[in-house]
Amino acid sequence: MILHTERLRLEPCNAAHYDGLRVVNTDPEVMRFLGGAQAMEETRAWIERAEARWAALGYSWWSIILTESGRIIGAGCIQHIENDPANDIEIGWRLLPDTWGHGYAGETARAMADFAFRELPITQLFSNADPQNAASIKVMQRLGMRFLERRHYYGSECATYVMDRPGPPAAPGR
Repeated sequence: MILHTERLRLEPCNAAHYDGLRVVNTDPEVMRFLGGAQAMEETRAWIERAEARWAALGYSWWSIILTESGRIIGAGCIQHIENDPANDIEIGWRLLPDTWGHGYAGETARAMADFAFRELPITQLFSNADPQNAASIKVMQRLGMRFLERRHYYGSECATYVMDRPGPPAAPGR
């Protein structure tokens, strides 16, 4: 499913996005808190896994594309934490350094959270970040997520944030 925001188009990751996603996933700054830069073949395998999850689950990784230029500037996901179906659903994102500070992460996170609560039978949505990744933690907080606790995921300690499914709006006058 393609998602649209004011400035972005989020398209399910696919082989046609390889060149743009390779630039994202091989960038050491982008991947600093995500286990390190990927080799080119790792990016190809990552895309194949994302495509398989889209087919099986109806959600996975999106390519984040600037609507105006068509440039891929990052990737965002909805997935089970550690890709384990027994775990809760999380959102995550990664963006090229020249796009940091422009609000794209927040725009992406909002679109993905809206999708998750609209399309999935979940009551909570999680996000995990390296405790030193202040920028991602700020995005989580701006999204309305609250700190839950530190947990061990993806081979390291993470700051885990959570948000509840939005309830129906209050009746007028209440």
